[in-house]
Amino acid sequence: MFTELFRHIEEKTALTEADKRGIPNFFVPKRLRKKQFLLQEGEYCRSLAFVARGLLKSYTLDGGGQEHISLFAWEGWWVSDFKSFLFDEKAILSIDALEQSEVLLIDRPNYERLLVEVPAMERYFRILYQNSLVTKDRRLIVSNTYSAREKYVQLITTYPQIAQRVPQHLLASFLGLTPETVSRIKKDIREEA
Repeated sequence: MFTELFRHIEEKTALTEADKRGIPNFFVPKRLRKKQFLLQEGEYCRSLAFVARGLLKSYTLDGGGQEHISLFAWEGWWVSDFKSFLFDEKAILSIDALEQSEVLLIDRPNYERLLVEVPAMERYFRILYQNSLVTKDRRLIVSNTYSAREKYVQLITTYPQIAQRVPQHLLASFLGLTPETVSRIKKDIREEA
């Protein structure tokens, strides 16, 4: 399970052999069945989760019970309700598994200790947070300025695996489109090829 985490960390910063021996002590592995919740809205988010294997979705529910997907997290991604995690507030997000998944959980005390005891991890998380801000800014721009087709094409170009792993109705939710619109866009793209 830790191979994927180390690979991901070392894409951003160097780890010593001592770091690699110590880091697992801060995490708790957890397996999730398909459709099993990692977090439900209204609970307190007690851990950050690194996806070692599988696929999860983070979302909110509107008054009509409609899911609004904010994130898909597959191998190498982190997922949580970060505000709930940091400020000990009730979560506004729900997170569940779209596939059988394996995650590595780190709670707040261990997260804080990890940043102090393994300095490379502070750099790693800083880089992640910077990248996350850039990604959220880009997603907002795409959401507000791109056409439906441009949104879909940008998503599948950036994340080619997503169309094979995520059901169409969930892709539509993530893009802020209807499933029918996504179906029409896919048909148009096929006919143009």
